[in-house]
Amino acid sequence: MFMSISTTGTAESPATDLGFLLHKHPAKVQRFATAHGEAHVFYPEAGDESCTAALLLDVDPIALVRKGRGKGRAGSPDFALAQYVNDRPYAASSLLAVALRTVFRTAMQGVCEARPGLADRPRPLRIVLPAVPVGGADSTREGSAAAMAVRLFEPLGWQVEASAIPLDAAFPEWGDSRYVRLELSAERARLADALQQLYVLLPAMDGAKHYWVAPDEVDKLLAAGEGWLAGHPERDLITRRYLSRRWSLTRRAMERLELARLAEADDREAEEVDNAVEDASEEAEQEQEQEQNEQGQNERRPPSLAEQRRTAILAALREVGAARVADLGCGQGELIGALLKDAGFTEVLGVDVSVRALSTAARRLRLDRMPERQAKRVRLVQGALTYTDERLKGFDAAVLCEVIEHLDLPRLPALEYAVFGAARPPAVVVTTPNAGYNVRWESLPAGRLRHADHRFEWDRAEFRAWAERVAAAYGYTVDIRPVGPQDDEVGAPTQLALFRLGDRASEGEKTATAATTDSTTPEGGETR
Repeated sequence: MFMSISTTGTAESPATDLGFLLHKHPAKVQRFATAHGEAHVFYPEAGDESCTAALLLDVDPIALVRKGRGKGRAGSPDFALAQYVNDRPYAASSLLAVALRTVFRTAMQGVCEARPGLADRPRPLRIVLPAVPVGGADSTREGSAAAMAVRLFEPLGWQVEASAIPLDAAFPEWGDSRYVRLELSAERARLADALQQLYVLLPAMDGAKHYWVAPDEVDKLLAAGEGWLAGHPERDLITRRYLSRRWSLTRRAMERLELARLAEADDREAEEVDNAVEDASEEAEQEQEQEQNEQGQNERRPPSLAEQRRTAILAALREVGAARVADLGCGQGELIGALLKDAGFTEVLGVDVSVRALSTAARRLRLDRMPERQAKRVRLVQGALTYTDERLKGFDAAVLCEVIEHLDLPRLPALEYAVFGAARPPAVVVTTPNAGYNVRWESLPAGRLRHADHRFEWDRAEFRAWAERVAAAYGYTVDIRPVGPQDDEVGAPTQLALFRLGDRASEGEKTATAATTDSTTPEGGETR
């Protein structure tokens, strides 16, 4: 198994700097022990203008079988055919990827203490792999071996030359094998990036590993793929094949990669984005504490504000006749649980940016134990509401329950367009705190927002102005309603806006809405 890395240079920036980057002296031949044989590093050429480092991995087939016995082969076709006669000693597979990590670990980390800053500077690189296997059950469906190499490496800035190797040159009618000769070239690339990409993409091309794929492989994938995998157009394919199609691990990796992509797009840390579960729990506890302080611990507890909010949302959804509902910013799935109890809601989509929130929602809803017929009604997906998403289209209604106040105000127009402009459901229900009611919370200091993650809170006039502006901009009508106990002076603790696309309410519905508004809406809360 062989691989070479070449670079060019000048007298001011000699090509032999490759030795500093790899932490391997060009004048020496070095040998390293690996779990399945020996790795040798040497330099066929080393000069100021051109330098090539070669890695030769001498795999012991007997050791490979002995060490792997009983551990599984993750679907490797070669080991299914023969244990002792196979391509593993010759083809650049997961064995070479592991050797890269063993031999060039420091180089992969982008560390060069002898020449500070050298590892961060891009340089010309040329990488040659004489035999790279492209296998797996779906390799034919996913394209030819050469096409696969182009799909994986070209988006990363490499010029790719992938030549299919015939089964037998003496019998061309037999066609090509599943192996390619791969040559990668780049005018400017960081060596550390190149090694990390090879570490991930070589096993992905092969579609099998010589060792059992354990849960810690997800962490290895995300560490090596940091900065490039989340935005790769073939991210799903790479993840699936790297993890040898272990679907539970693939799903976990995909969730974390999507979170990384969304965090990068918002210029935030992933931990900042994935904070919904803790915040939702804390927010609910704060609301309950505030209600208990106001009502007294010994009194019989009426429905909590959260329960009243869900009841009001369900009533609005039934009013517009919604059967297919998207819960945008679903958090821990409380509203989804309420929707599933009503057979009139035939399909429910829960969307949240937080992986932890979705995991908690799935656990609380007991999706894994749910009857098949019921499970078909609900789907949880990860996504950011400030980006257009084709998955949000086609629903009868969308719900933003206590969501908008968690966005920075400059980001709010992006959400408005994604929901009202792009997804454009016939009805949208939005709830948000009424800032005017905060003075009634005795435990809430003056001037404080109800929750630390709230970016703003609007009073009734501000919310109405926003709702009417959005409705006018996107062709909706809007009805503002109070939720929770009414106060003659400051209104209700929560405010709800029911948006309808165009004038979809029938005359009977308008009459019913007007009657409801007359009896429940405070002064200034008429239907618009």
